Amino acid sequence: MSITINIYYTGEKGQALAFAREMTSLGIVDEIRKEKGNLRYEYFIPMNDENTVLLIDSWESQEAIDLHHASPMMGQIIMLREKYDLQMKVERFIADELPPADKKFIKE
Repeated sequence: MSITINIYYTGEKGQALAFAREMTSLGIVDEIRKEKGNLRYEYFIPMNDENTVLLIDSWESQEAIDLHHASPMMGQIIMLREKYDLQMKVERFIADELPPADKKFIKE
């Protein structure tokens, strides 16, 4: 059972995008992707909101998330969120099997 967390980072005047770029340029994103249990860690920009960046963050289990939250890397992330004065909205999803009725709408 994987867990996916969508985090919407919002800041004034492009601050959210600057945050995502600095996370990437400092190598923090690559380090998170290497953590045990990380399945996905990717930023996206919503087309209708230039002040928001969406992070899709997926993990194998709650234990993997807890280990990530306890890592020294979280201190760096928190510092950068404060530096860019970001607000956050969080959504959490637990993976489920795609029902057969939905599969007919998916082109692979």
